[in-house]
Amino acid sequence: MQIQAADALVTKKCLPCEGGVDPCSLEEAQQQLAAIPDWHLTHGGQRIRRDWTVKHFMAGMDFFGKVAEVAEADGHHPDLHLEGYRNLSIELWTHAIGGLSENDFILAAKIDRLPIELKE
Repeated sequence: MQIQAADALVTKKCLPCEGGVDPCSLEEAQQQLAAIPDWHLTHGGQRIRRDWTVKHFMAGMDFFGKVAEVAEADGHHPDLHLEGYRNLSIELWTHAIGGLSENDFILAAKIDRLPIELKE
């Protein structure tokens, strides 16, 4: 996987992945995370995750709606979590390969560009 800046990632579209390719290595994932620093590795380097605390419940629902639109447009779908009515987290990985692919970093960079009402 080629390491890319966030500005380059957001210009790309996720490519369909039906398996048969290797996930990126832990070293590649760590290097790519430098471009999207609010995300971190989980599950032994097989997923990336970001957490937010929003102003109120509806701010979280609004943000998740925007994430859903971007994810559907790219055909790459994250796990969305809401706990305690305003604590959000998103996990990304490429299910078909059981690890991370370029698609995960593309979608993370796009999610980072979405407006969100954070708790002050």
